Amino acid sequence: MRFEDVAPVRAFKSYKGQRHLPGLWWSATVGGHIGYESWLERDHVMLLDFDPSVVGISSQPFWLFWLFWQSEAVKGISHAPDYFARREDGTAVVVDCRPADRRRPRDMAKFEATRAACTRVGWEFRLVGNPDAIVVRNVRWLAGYRHPRYRLEPVVCELLAAFAEPRPLMDGASSVGDEITVLPVLFHLLWTHELAVDVSVPLHAAALASAGVAGGC
Repeated sequence: MRFEDVAPVRAFKSYKGQRHLPGLWWSATVGGHIGYESWLERDHVMLLDFDPSVVGISSQPFWLFWLFWQSEAVKGISHAPDYFARREDGTAVVVDCRPADRRRPRDMAKFEATRAACTRVGWEFRLVGNPDAIVVRNVRWLAGYRHPRYRLEPVVCELLAAFAEPRPLMDGASSVGDEITVLPVLFHLLWTHELAVDVSVPLHAAALASAGVAGGC
């Protein structure tokens, strides 16, 4: 069973007055939509999509595999984790999203049971909260250029050559041609990691970019 390919256990519904904001994220990794039930989940599926080691992602994919167990009070408990991701080396990670200040004892019991189940089958488990705000802002900007339509091949090769050695973003873009044409391709290459930049600090015109670990002409 390829958990990265199965349907979610429930629909991502919207209704008037709801407190969380569900939606669909178009994933460049899978070439289709992945559901989320909150903006926190949206940020984490975006970061999974940006991770070059991830080759498959699904949201709440345990439709055949809800986790069921009994509490000490013999009360039935169930849980469906938020995301499953497959890495290119075949390993897997299961992700649950919950802000640190909203992790109640009964929630932690579910997360620990999920961690134990993942350990038994050799999967990594991550309980994640609010990600780094600067990283999220940078990756959200680059995500606007994640679609393959921004990949203009003649410009791709020129940019890869221009950034063979580290140089400021705008300096390298200007050396290739008209910035209105070149910058969308540059941002796409930063998304695909064919060009690399430090996303832990704010992106700006003088940020140094260089050839990444993926792609080439």
